[in-house]
Amino acid sequence: MQEKAKIIKQSEIDNLKHRYIDISIAEQCLKLIEHNTVLFEAKISSAKKGMGEQSGSGCTPAGWHIIRAMIGNNYPINTVFTARRPTGEIYSEQLHKMAPERDWILTRILWLSGLEVGLNRLGQQDTMRRYIYIHGCPDIYPMGVPESHGCIRMHNEQLIELFDLVEAEIPVYLHE
Repeated sequence: MQEKAKIIKQSEIDNLKHRYIDISIAEQCLKLIEHNTVLFEAKISSAKKGMGEQSGSGCTPAGWHIIRAMIGNNYPINTVFTARRPTGEIYSEQLHKMAPERDWILTRILWLSGLEVGLNRLGQQDTMRRYIYIHGCPDIYPMGVPESHGCIRMHNEQLIELFDLVEAEIPVYLHE
C-alpha cells in the first residue's frame, strides 16, 4: 500500500508560515519561527556541495518540507545511529579515531519529506528517499560552514532543544 503523499500547492504556502523551521543555507542558520517571532536559533552545517535535489548529489534540497519522523527521543546525548537505528554506541573521541571519515549521525534525527512535486517530492528528487535529516554530529565539527553530505547537521545539545520544541509534520523551509 502506497503512503498518501502530502503535496503542497503554491497557494498553501502562507498557511505554513504560522509555525515552521526556516533554514538559510547562505547564513548556515536554522530558526524556529512562530507568528513571525524567532523561538529558537542555531548555526548549522549543510552540504559541502551546496543546494540541489537530485538523488546521489550530496546536496541539500531546497523548498518546503515537513518533518516526517522524529527519531531518538529519550536516547542519551551522542547516541550513534545507523539507518535510523541506535547502534548501541555512544560517540567518543576514541570511537571517532576508529572511523575518522564516518558521517556521524548522533543523538536525534528529524527526517525530512518534501512537499513540492518536481522539486523535492517523488522521482529522483525525493528528499525522504534520499534520507535527508536534521541530525546531531560530533560537537568538534564546526557549525556555520557547509560540510555535510546533504543533511543538516547540528550540535547535539541544540538539536535536543529543537527536538523538544517541535512535532512531526511541522513545516521546514530550506532556501539560499
